[in-house]
Amino acid sequence: MQIDAAGRTRSYTLIEPDGGHDRLLLVFHGSTQNAAKFRSFTGGVFDAIPGTAVAYLDGFRGNWNDARVASRFPARLAGVDDVAFAEAVVKHHADGREVYAAGYSNGGGMVVRLLHERPDLIAGATIIAAQQPAPSNFLVPGLPVVPKPVLIVHGTADRIVPYEGGEMAAWARLAFKVGGEMLSAPETAAYFAARNGITAPPTTVEISASLSRTDHHQAGHAPVRLFTARGAGHTVPGPHPAPRLVGRTNHDLHTTTAMAEFLWS
Repeated sequence: MQIDAAGRTRSYTLIEPDGGHDRLLLVFHGSTQNAAKFRSFTGGVFDAIPGTAVAYLDGFRGNWNDARVASRFPARLAGVDDVAFAEAVVKHHADGREVYAAGYSNGGGMVVRLLHERPDLIAGATIIAAQQPAPSNFLVPGLPVVPKPVLIVHGTADRIVPYEGGEMAAWARLAFKVGGEMLSAPETAAYFAARNGITAPPTTVEISASLSRTDHHQAGHAPVRLFTARGAGHTVPGPHPAPRLVGRTNHDLHTTTAMAEFLWS
C-alpha cells in the first residue's frame, strides 16, 4: 500500500486479521531491511498477534530517521519525516482504536523518537535490540514527557548494538552509518521508568538459564519491562531463528506473546 506523507509517497504492508481487530500495531524494521524482509526475518510472527492489525512500514532506502544525532544514512541526510509517515498511517487505519509501535534495531530507534516526539500517537511501545541515545547523541530532547508503557528486549551477545551501551564497534559504525554513545539496556529501562515517574526499585525474575525479566512497576504509573536474553545476538527472540550472522536467537521468549501480555492483557 502507499500513502503520501510530508511530500513523499511512502509504502507499507497492512495485515488485518479475519474477524476484525481491536488495535493497530506499527512495526518498524531494522537497517537495510524493508517490510517484506522483516516479515521473513521473524517468520511472520507479528502477522498472527490476536486481535491486532499490523502495519509494516517501509523505511527510506532501508532506514529510519531515528533519534540518534550521529545517524548519517540516507533517511537522515535527506531529512525524511518518518514521524509524519507514522502519523499518516495512524490517521488512515486506526479508526479510533489504540495504536502501538514496535521496532527492531534502527526501527527501535524510530520508536524511541516517537515516544519523545509524538507520544500522543501511541498507547505503548516495544523496543527490540535498540537503546535510548546518551544525552550527547539524542536528537529530540526537551519535549514534554507523556508516560507510556515500554517493553524492551535485548540480547547480551549483541555485537551490533551492545547490551552494555556505549559506542558501537568500529565495523558496525562504518557498515550501518551510525555512531554516538547509547545507554545500556538496563539504563534504557531505568530512563523510561524515570520518565514514567517510577521511583520504586526494579525487581528481576529469572525465567530460565538464558532469560530474565526486570520490571519497573509502581501503582498509578505506566510500567517498564526489560527482557534480558543471555547469549542472544542482534535478533528478535521467538520461534524463528535469525541468520547466524547476527547471532543466536533466544527461543525461551516469544516477543509477540510478551508484547501482548505486557501491553494489552
